[in-house]
Amino acid sequence: MFRRLVPLIFATVLVSCEQAPQAIQPGPNVQRETQRALITAKPGDTVRFAAGVFEFSKTLSLDVENVTVSGVGPDKTIMKFRDQVTGTGGEGLLVTKGGFTLQDLAIEDSQGDAVKVTGVDGVTFRNVRVEWTRGPNPENGAYGLYPVESRNVLIEGCTAIGASDAGIYVGQSENIIVRNNVAKMNVTGIEVENSIGADVYGNLSTDNTGGVLVFKLPNLPKKESRQCRVFDNRIIANNRENFAKPGTLVSGLPPGGGLILMATDEVEVFGNEIADNDTANLTIIGFRSTRRKVKDKDFDPYCEAIHIHDNTFSGGGTNPVGDLGKAIKAIFGKNGPDIVYDGSFDPKKVVDGWLPDEYGISIRNNGDASFVNLDLAAMMAGEKPNVVMDLADYQAHFDPLPEIRIEGVR
Repeated sequence: MFRRLVPLIFATVLVSCEQAPQAIQPGPNVQRETQRALITAKPGDTVRFAAGVFEFSKTLSLDVENVTVSGVGPDKTIMKFRDQVTGTGGEGLLVTKGGFTLQDLAIEDSQGDAVKVTGVDGVTFRNVRVEWTRGPNPENGAYGLYPVESRNVLIEGCTAIGASDAGIYVGQSENIIVRNNVAKMNVTGIEVENSIGADVYGNLSTDNTGGVLVFKLPNLPKKESRQCRVFDNRIIANNRENFAKPGTLVSGLPPGGGLILMATDEVEVFGNEIADNDTANLTIIGFRSTRRKVKDKDFDPYCEAIHIHDNTFSGGGTNPVGDLGKAIKAIFGKNGPDIVYDGSFDPKKVVDGWLPDEYGISIRNNGDASFVNLDLAAMMAGEKPNVVMDLADYQAHFDPLPEIRIEGVR
């Protein structure tokens, strides 16, 4: 019986080996081979890349559900787009179907965004490096990892370097986890914009113009930005000169912003180390502080329900710049406080002269962190501001926000 089984087992192993997909190798036909593999992939397939440097001249696109694209490590499998032909898309990789995973490789020097995923349910970036190797430059692509209008987004263990807008960006999306990543030498390190339900934790954001941004912007289909937890991150020395393309919204971001909350609601900030950001370690501002006109009638420009507690602040505020920096210097001279609030709120929500807790701001248990309400609106109007440095009125009560969970993700 055993002798009869041996040939059968051996044949089965051979068939299994023959059916296993071979890794794509570097070579002159890699553009065609890779795009063919992405087009012919079936749901559940893995498109594998061997170690090596892969030269691409056009955007790669994927329009198949539940496909994994995998290398053997971000320093071993390197997909280069430095010779990308103008007019061929601009992205390194463009994905339009969900259940997508990108892991264990690097994407370098794309003309536009390194990886854009749009309108999907389920996307994972794991152990991916995106980089523009010439260093910070306004001609670099805007975004590194760029999922937008999606849900169930996981970005973990990745590195983003040199983006002329945001290294790691999630926009107009829901149910998001951004954890254990490194963002450096970008205009913005990590940005969550017009999104609902995000956990941003365990990340290092350093040497960017702005470290971590939780934003809401007008004139976008998704109008909400709420329920974001920012915790256990290191947001350190984000003082790089802004190298964004002139005229873009992000080009107005002054260097030296650590964590910036703008026009967003229901944000809990805790357990972070925020240090040595020269304009301010943490800023809470309404959209009108940008001095940009708002034509979107459905846009709420105020920060509301902000809970900042149990963080560690040090350094910071030593060289405030930009319009915000001028306001800080007008009050403090050169050295500003750790936490800066522009003082904007919705007057329609005031009850008996006070803003109810549900719309207010709580700042508690942050050691000896200093604070100011600049009353920036008065400053901008040429009036004498009512500057407040006492935290007594910023003790609103909030319950902890819920943990974000993605099915199958621990």
